[in-house]
Amino acid sequence: MVSDPLHQSATFGDLFARTVLRYTSREALVADSKRWTYAELGARVARMGAVLRQEGLKPGDTAAILSRNCADVLVFYLAAMVEGLRLTPLAALSSADDQIFILNDAAIQALVIDPSFAERIERFRAEAPVLRHVFTLGGGGTDDLSARTDTAPDTPLVPKRAEGDVTMLFYTGGTTGRPKGVAHTHNSAMATVMMATSEWDWPSEIRVMVTTPVSHAAGAFVWPTFLKGGTFHILNGFAPETFADYVARERITATFLVPTAIYRLLDAPGLDDGKLRTLETVIYGAAPMAPTRLAEGIRRFGGIFMQLYGQTEAPNLITYLGKAEHRLDDPESLSSCGVPLGAVQVALLDDRCLPVTVGETGEICVRGAFVMKGYWNRPDETAQAFEGGWLHTGDMGRFDGKGRLHIVDRKKDMIISGGFNVYPSEIEAVLSAHPAIASCAVVGVPDATWGEAVTAVVVAKQGQMIDKEALRLLVRAQKGAVHTPKQVVEVRALPLTAVGKIDKKAIRAKLTSEK
Repeated sequence: MVSDPLHQSATFGDLFARTVLRYTSREALVADSKRWTYAELGARVARMGAVLRQEGLKPGDTAAILSRNCADVLVFYLAAMVEGLRLTPLAALSSADDQIFILNDAAIQALVIDPSFAERIERFRAEAPVLRHVFTLGGGGTDDLSARTDTAPDTPLVPKRAEGDVTMLFYTGGTTGRPKGVAHTHNSAMATVMMATSEWDWPSEIRVMVTTPVSHAAGAFVWPTFLKGGTFHILNGFAPETFADYVARERITATFLVPTAIYRLLDAPGLDDGKLRTLETVIYGAAPMAPTRLAEGIRRFGGIFMQLYGQTEAPNLITYLGKAEHRLDDPESLSSCGVPLGAVQVALLDDRCLPVTVGETGEICVRGAFVMKGYWNRPDETAQAFEGGWLHTGDMGRFDGKGRLHIVDRKKDMIISGGFNVYPSEIEAVLSAHPAIASCAVVGVPDATWGEAVTAVVVAKQGQMIDKEALRLLVRAQKGAVHTPKQVVEVRALPLTAVGKIDKKAIRAKLTSEK
């Protein structure tokens, strides 16, 4: 039971029910070549909730979803919120082993799954003993949740609340061992939505399109869109021409893209930029964007970029760099991730949890109502993350003279080479400015002489040739001998994690195995 009912926040179920009443006839969702008004979407969510109740699911029960983007991913997400279920999304690109670990760690009772993953169902049932229900989204049969929702009778949309305060359990990507469950409460989730709705740069007419998984980061854009009575468009995947055609056809005004997708837009041969003229806001995040490529995007598409910095433990809202703050006449602005949002406290702390002096680098630490409750069933790691009464992000940063935060690098990605600390992002900034480089990553590879050898992995722009020695000399000239890569490796593409970040663990493992 929540210990302080007087200060309970409304739930996402409450929020959705209110938007349905408020914006009844407006268009809410476009996906799978179909269109729903708020009233129609609310009716489908209510019917799906009734099917879940018919199967015995009740407030406080646990559910997970494993699916690529489609309309019913969002419908199930909303139904889970309305029915008071504790929801856990599973990443489509993660391994079956990690998915089974999460099903057990989160004690998942009901799983909703894309039919393309049907071959895993038997193993899930065998190795996740708490799992009682498995529903598919399509594919036919008695377990087809979409088909059963189609034929279910209409029923009122009535939000329910579980006794526990944890509403969502997100798992980190598992790049450093088994994934950790990040527990968010109704209060932390609602604080996130309120800040996003009030402080982000939203167009006057909101037509938001996402291509990344709605069950993960893209789902954060649903709630501000609905609160403002906008329309949410879902695509299954990103391709530059398809993206541009859709923007033009639907007159999309806002979108969320990871930096690698923006690079693909910039590098797409023959892309008709005119198709993107309705875009007023391009929100980017999940990974740093190279300042030179960001400047290229601004010159080409205009001042439409808005940056978010956060992490699963403190989603999307640690700092924010608005469209007007992306200044070509102030290059330092393009290397920053902006200023803390109004309700957020940010401090840069040293290893003793003491503030560093102005201009020095320290670990980015955060306080605020949007911070997670803790790591699921991991009290020791929760205590470590909350040392000194702050959330320790694991990111190293510094503030500039205008109060903007600059992320120096992940603490764990720092390379120690010959006894010197080397931050890969500083080298990546130099390499990405080279006209032949489309994207790059710098990692440390175990080395008998240096401890770790600075190694750059680069992808060439289409039609460009890579001069590896010239790149090494460029870094040496701008950063010095310590930062100069011992090796430059050219690849066709960089591996990505399930959420679209460059997978440095995979890069490091491959380079180490090839030594």
